[in-house]
Amino acid sequence: MSARTLRVPWAMSSAVRVRRTLVSELRALEVNETVIDEAEIVISELVANAIRHAQPLPDGMIHVNWAVSESVVEISVTDGGGPTIPAPAPTSPWSPNGRGLRIVRTLANEWGVKDDVGSCTVWVALGGPSVRSLT
Repeated sequence: MSARTLRVPWAMSSAVRVRRTLVSELRALEVNETVIDEAEIVISELVANAIRHAQPLPDGMIHVNWAVSESVVEISVTDGGGPTIPAPAPTSPWSPNGRGLRIVRTLANEWGVKDDVGSCTVWVALGGPSVRSLT
């Protein structure tokens, strides 16, 4: 198993840094290209949502984690929480935004939200079932 944790500033520029780092590491681990493509989309959406819709953690950062075990990539993003619990927006063909978590839900084998006092974590499993569901 390979795992990584990044603490990045609560700034939109962090999405690019995190995405590039994740893709580079997944390629080095020879993860399936389809899963890499899905992970690239998912991490971009989760980091962008944390910055757009939530607050930073008390240290001014967000925490991004990923783990790779065989063909499964698990990604999680933790922020300081927001006014609502993350959920896919209702379908609206006229809305210019609000599709991110619907895209994540479509790509993910599994996904979920852990809402705690002072933090919120959105996690996603790609390429197979989450280790969370096997325990």
